[in-house]
Amino acid sequence: VQLQASGGGSVQAGGSLRLSCVVSGRTFNGYAMGWFRQAPGKDREFVAHITWAGGRSHYADSKQGRVTISRDIAKNTVYLQMNSLKPEDTAVYYCAAGRISSVYYSLTTEREYDYWGQGTLVTVSS
Repeated sequence: VQLQASGGGSVQAGGSLRLSCVVSGRTFNGYAMGWFRQAPGKDREFVAHITWAGGRSHYADSKQGRVTISRDIAKNTVYLQMNSLKPEDTAVYYCAAGRISSVYYSLTTEREYDYWGQGTLVTVSS
């Protein structure tokens, strides 16, 4: 299984970026695809996830409104559109795949995810 994240880069505050994560190696029905980020010196934190089959999305409260997660099944790709970027959004962004184990799934913590990509660095300057 491979998750290949890309799309990071340097942007000025107020700008936008779209991250991509190409997935391969298995079918992901029954999984949700998540984005996490890790800023320097901080723990990895949940950003958003989307169910692969149904496209149902969920966002961290602090991120809602500025980020949009989507997926293109035909392209085996998950996207994270980020707008109105702030310097505090500077982090390495990771995509991950986690199995949906029940109707009460959370998938907002690292330990719930089975597969991880390598990360892509986003740097936002003021």
